[in-house]
Amino acid sequence: MPSIFTRIIRGEIPCHKLAEDDAYISFLDVNPLRMGHALVVPKLEVDHLFDLEGEPLAGILPFAKEVARKIKAVVPCTRIGISVIGLEVPHAHIHLIPIDAVGDMDFRAARVKATTEEFAALAERIRRA
Repeated sequence: MPSIFTRIIRGEIPCHKLAEDDAYISFLDVNPLRMGHALVVPKLEVDHLFDLEGEPLAGILPFAKEVARKIKAVVPCTRIGISVIGLEVPHAHIHLIPIDAVGDMDFRAARVKATTEEFAALAERIRRA
């Protein structure tokens, strides 16, 4: 059974896309720690990030770097934190989170609530950055 990320990649489930190329996709997390919290996902469905080999592994950080640059240009923050947890969805992915303090990356914290329109507007601003 395909992961939820594979279903997003296929267009079966909508997302607020930030960037995409032949190998990766990035979109806003629908349950964000902070506004601008995004995921970077390889299109190759592999459960663990370090099970990626060669170019899929080598290319994910340069792709994530460009997405992080755009997020930081739009979302006020000190920096973009990066996290690889890999427990919530069995498909390799990286979290990019706008942060001002270490506690901003606490995945036990309450999540930000936003409307579909707010997510869509933010995604558009990030894409244009």
